[in-house]
Amino acid sequence: MRTYRDRMLDWTRTALPGAVALLAVFLLQLAGTSSLTRIGQLVFDAYARAQPRAYQDVPVRIVDIDEGSIQRYGQWPWPRTDIARLMQKLGEAGAAVIALDIVFSEPDRTSPPRIADRLKSTSASPALLAALQGFPDNDAELAATMRDLPVVAGFFLTNEPRRVQARPKAGFAISGTSPDRALPAYRNAILPLPALDRAAIGNGSLTLGGDGDGIVRKAPLLARQGDQILPSLSLEALRVAQGAGSIIVKTSDGSGSFGGGRKDSEVVSIKVGDFEVPTTRAGELWMYFTAPRPERVVPAWKILSGDLSQAEMARLFGGQIVFVGAGAIGLRDLVSTPTQDRELGVMVHAQAAEQMLLGQFLTRPDWSDGLERVLVLVLGVLLLFLLPRIGAARGAALGLLLAGGTLAGSWFAFQRAHFLLDPTYPMLAILGVYVTQTVLTYYREERRRSYIHRAFDRYLSPELVKRIAADPGQLELGGEERQMTVLFCDIRSFSRISEKLAPRDVIRFLINFLTPMCDILLAKRATIDKFIGDAILAFWNAPLDDPEQHENAARAALAMLARLDALNREMPARTGQPWPGEVRIGIGLNAGPCCVGNMGSAQRLSYSLIGDTVNLTSRIEGLTKFYGVPIAMGQTLRERIPQFATVAIDLVQVVGRDTPEEVSALIGDEQLEQDSVFRQFAQAHQAMLDAYRGRDWSAAIELLDTQAAAARKFGLDTVHGIYRTRIAQLAASSPPADWNGVYVATEK
Repeated sequence: MRTYRDRMLDWTRTALPGAVALLAVFLLQLAGTSSLTRIGQLVFDAYARAQPRAYQDVPVRIVDIDEGSIQRYGQWPWPRTDIARLMQKLGEAGAAVIALDIVFSEPDRTSPPRIADRLKSTSASPALLAALQGFPDNDAELAATMRDLPVVAGFFLTNEPRRVQARPKAGFAISGTSPDRALPAYRNAILPLPALDRAAIGNGSLTLGGDGDGIVRKAPLLARQGDQILPSLSLEALRVAQGAGSIIVKTSDGSGSFGGGRKDSEVVSIKVGDFEVPTTRAGELWMYFTAPRPERVVPAWKILSGDLSQAEMARLFGGQIVFVGAGAIGLRDLVSTPTQDRELGVMVHAQAAEQMLLGQFLTRPDWSDGLERVLVLVLGVLLLFLLPRIGAARGAALGLLLAGGTLAGSWFAFQRAHFLLDPTYPMLAILGVYVTQTVLTYYREERRRSYIHRAFDRYLSPELVKRIAADPGQLELGGEERQMTVLFCDIRSFSRISEKLAPRDVIRFLINFLTPMCDILLAKRATIDKFIGDAILAFWNAPLDDPEQHENAARAALAMLARLDALNREMPARTGQPWPGEVRIGIGLNAGPCCVGNMGSAQRLSYSLIGDTVNLTSRIEGLTKFYGVPIAMGQTLRERIPQFATVAIDLVQVVGRDTPEEVSALIGDEQLEQDSVFRQFAQAHQAMLDAYRGRDWSAAIELLDTQAAAARKFGLDTVHGIYRTRIAQLAASSPPADWNGVYVATEK
């Protein structure tokens, strides 16, 4: 008869995998995994589409420079006098604020004095030029108009190298510690022309940064450039409309509210005039969009043409916050929102102003994170204890009931209180506990063994497969970060070879080439990732540790070159075996951190690796053809194999990468490295590079001349030819002061 202790032991063994899964979900929740957070955002998007904010006629309008306006008044950019006339009409109609979602950062090319400047180089008559110079400047007229109106100018914030600093016209008062680190930071600003900037009574940022998937769910009300806090266009428009002087920012330590154990001060709310706005920690407003409403938007042509009567203009714009934007094709500032795939950026600013005026906000309360974590633990533990007792079928029903209740509660909170409560992690905890306890516990060991054989026996050596199957603990399934060495090998001019051979002969040639190359790689303990046409991708130090990974990779590359030379001699003499003459290859090597593991889909997996190290290796292999060397490597690998014969080639900024890499050539093994002739050449070659980078052109040329024969001997004559050409060009026209000798590659 089974004792209580035996039953508890069985229950513990059954529940343990589910407990591990629950703990994993809870830790993911604490870490705030971006991919899972995005699922919650998609849930919120579904809520927003199912129940958008009800539109109310608040004093906010959009004047749209739409396609009809372009057709009537000509292509953009319009003369600034037309913009001034548009603003003047809005001012006469009694607009409380005119907020520009357009940045006039360049002078008006249609201004008569500017036209005169361009005509000076032609045969235009002096009388015509004088007449044009006598007309007023369009930008000056626009500035004069703006000075008489309540205009809020817009500017863009970018992360380009800092050149221009935006200065707010609003004052800021901070209740608490300044939330500098919490606000989105930018380095540069694109401002209106100085005269226009001075003429505006306010200014605000137009920049809308979406979430990781590009969807704008939150409108940034504050941003930071340097130590300067800047308002958004909507927030500044609301301030100017009320005649308020300052914007009050309440932070977490100023309000006594700290969430999630965070030490840095974060934004809690923003007060502008009579309106207080709850925000995210980064000073953003959760957007609660309405369905499209045509009455919110007035085409610019209706105002300019005079089609609207004075009474209609006063009804539409009197006392209104008017946002002026461009919606014509080719001018649109389009963003994606939860309710619209393609929405005008000015619409986001306008709806943000509507929400602040109405006081209708979507919020994630301070207690939302805590509630969601409690639900993960309570629901997960409940299922953890009940599932072994009620079985898989009734457990599935219970899990569906708990998950459905969680989702229903989240929807109810959105519908009734406009709270954003994320059901993702509680539902994931329910799913994780159920799946783990009812499936993985029973099949884990057998499936692991069969999976290892299926997954690895075609791209690992049989010896490695046996070792992994005998001890699966040597393999971390799913993915891990490792320090690895990567090899790319590619046949030169393979397209030309394929053109000369019949399709079947191409396949036979590749078999004759790839088989001995793979034999070498497997003998050097490499894992062959994949074949990409004629190319080979292989790596070392996964799935098993290889303490000699760097040396093995270098020896494999040298052995592949030697074997190819033998094939070029042997294969043409073999009857019936296609071999296209002299075959040449390029090999790229690199070492560094990679993420390696099983990648793909539920239907098909591949044990592969990804990371910057892999991408850089591919680019290095592509450079072998340019520099005329068979084997090139990155700096990290060269530092790991000092005993091999290597020389630096160049500092290269490869395509898709900002940081330059010193690329080196692998010339030979340890024996060659000890050769006095090679050592003398390597020292002279490095001296030539130092002279080149130090702008000592004559010294570099002298070294190139004295080492010409040695360069040919060690296969670097193409490299030296490249430096001769560069030096000739640089000597003829001196490089800029910031020239650092880096070659910027334009091809992969």
